[in-house]
Amino acid sequence: MSRLVLLLYRKRKVLVWPFLALCLLLVGLWWQRSLEKVNELQWQFVNGYGIRIPLKYTVHGIDVSHHNSRINWKRVCQAQADGVALQFVFVKATEGATLIDRRFKHNWQEARKAGLRRGAYHFYHPKRDPEKQARNFIKTVTLQPGDFAPVLDFERNANGKVPADQLIADIRVWLRIVEDHYGVKPIIYVNRHFFKLYIDGNFDEYPLWIADYSTNHPRAFKAERLYIWQHNEKGSVDGIRGNVDFNVFIFEPDRLNEICL
Repeated sequence: MSRLVLLLYRKRKVLVWPFLALCLLLVGLWWQRSLEKVNELQWQFVNGYGIRIPLKYTVHGIDVSHHNSRINWKRVCQAQADGVALQFVFVKATEGATLIDRRFKHNWQEARKAGLRRGAYHFYHPKRDPEKQARNFIKTVTLQPGDFAPVLDFERNANGKVPADQLIADIRVWLRIVEDHYGVKPIIYVNRHFFKLYIDGNFDEYPLWIADYSTNHPRAFKAERLYIWQHNEKGSVDGIRGNVDFNVFIFEPDRLNEICL
């Protein structure tokens, strides 16, 4: 009996080693492909901005609001670190049905003077009337040729208190009114969670701006109309106080006009 047990044990050992070798091989292949995927975007830490940046992309930008206090736009437009210059900025314009960002007028004017391509965004409140929110944005923001299309910033749902079908219908109202006014489809800014819950499959015809700091590659979203990726929220820019959101345009520069007036 003891000999039989010993024989089985030895056979199991013989079988275990090939299995472990196969597992190690598969892990190695997975790791290699992950590195290739990351290296494809040429991630590099850029000291001047204090973050890693995917240098494969050539069009980089930021977004700002009153939270960034008074901005020195002359210094911002001169910002360049390791050959990476800032080329665009999105500025918060409105929020809800009545609020206008107190720094919008200054930021909007100065961004244009600084030579940056600019865009304006509306922070959407799910529990506010979508038509009033659209009118708030329209009466506040005058867009000119070359500016980005209007942006709907959707990142809140009152702890899930607004039903999905109502929320989706209300967002359509905002998008329709704003599109009719400016003659261009608005861009939808959304995080990974809300993209999966409300946007994916419902608003596929609209250009997308994704905020996701957890992935090394925007391909994870499998969204055909994904144009802009906010990849970091903790950058630093000379002329701006505090943390700054960093974004990249993920197509070739000549496709920027697809999401601009």
